[in-house]
Amino acid sequence: MGGIRYARNKMIKLATTSKRLSILRQQHFNHAPELDLQQMGVIVMPFIDGSSVMAKKLCGYWEFGYSRDRIHKVQSEPYITRTPHDRRLVQLSKDIQAYLGFRCEIEYIIAADGTIHVVQAKDISNIDILEEKENYQAIMLDGVRRIRRRRNYRERPLYVMDNRTFYIDLISLCEELLDAREQAEGGGEIDISKMIAFIKGYEASLEDFALRHQRYAVLGLAIQDTVELFQIANHYLDDLPDLQSQLSKVLHNNLYQIDIFLSEADTLIAKDKVRINLCSHDAYGIDTVRNPLWTVYWNVERHREVARVFKQVGFKTGDTVSIHINADDKPTVHRM
Repeated sequence: MGGIRYARNKMIKLATTSKRLSILRQQHFNHAPELDLQQMGVIVMPFIDGSSVMAKKLCGYWEFGYSRDRIHKVQSEPYITRTPHDRRLVQLSKDIQAYLGFRCEIEYIIAADGTIHVVQAKDISNIDILEEKENYQAIMLDGVRRIRRRRNYRERPLYVMDNRTFYIDLISLCEELLDAREQAEGGGEIDISKMIAFIKGYEASLEDFALRHQRYAVLGLAIQDTVELFQIANHYLDDLPDLQSQLSKVLHNNLYQIDIFLSEADTLIAKDKVRINLCSHDAYGIDTVRNPLWTVYWNVERHREVARVFKQVGFKTGDTVSIHINADDKPTVHRM
C-alpha cells in the first residue's frame, strides 16, 4: 500500500507540473474530462518485464510501433512496421477494436516468454488527414529522423524558438534595473517584478500556442546553446542574494517549461545536436492522437549559417510550414 500511495502522489505532482500542459491540451482538443486530482484513483496492475508495442489502424492498415524494451540496458531505436513479430497481434488488435466499437490505439507489453499483455486502448477516431498546399519559400536541410516513413510530407503551424534573444532581452532588463538603482539617491530598492513578468510572459506565450494548435512544429534557432547567457542572467544579481535567489528559481523553472513545450510538439526543426528522448508513448506518438515525432535537422557546423538564412527568409511564429522529404531523405522546409 505504501508503494501505491507513493505512486499516486507522484502522479498528482506530475499532473500539476510536467504533465500539466499535456492534460490541458487533451481537455482542449480531445474533450478529456476535468480532473479532481485529490480524488484521483489508481488502477493497480502487476509489473511485467518486456517490450512495449503500440498498435493502431491508419488508412486501412494496422501499424505496430516498437518503442521500448524494458529488459535490455541498451535501447534500440523505435520503429513502426506493418508486420509485427507475432501475427497474433493483428487478430487481437482487430478483436479489441471491434469490441470497443471505435478506432483505437492499443498498448501491449510483450513478456520475455512471448506472452501478450493488453495494457490499454484509447479512442483515436478523430485523427485528421492534412492536405498539401502550394509553397513559395523553402530551405533545404541535411536530414530527418522519423518513426513512420509512409508519408514524405508534413504541414504544421510554426513556433520560432530563439532563447538566445530571450536571454539577451532579460539581461537588458537586469542592466536597466541596476542602472536605475545607481542613479537613485541612497541607492534605492530594486523591484524585479518586471523581470519575473517578462519570464512568465514567455512561458504564457508557449502555453497559449500549445493550446491553439493541436499539432505544431518548433523551429529551434536557439534552444540549448544559451548556457553562457543563462549563467549571466542567473548570476546578474549576485550582489543582492535575496533577489537573486528569487530570480534563479524562476529561471530554472523556465527551463522545465521550455522542455514541456518541446515535448508537446510533433515536429522539431533544429540542429542535429538537439535530440528529444523518445520512449514508450512518446516514441510512437501514441499519447492521445499525436502523430509520431519528426526531427528535421541541419548539421551542427552549419548552425549559424542556417539560422541566419531562416531569419532572412522571415520565418516567424504563427507561420505555416510544410516539410518535403525527397528520395534521399533530404528535407526541404517551405514557408507557406
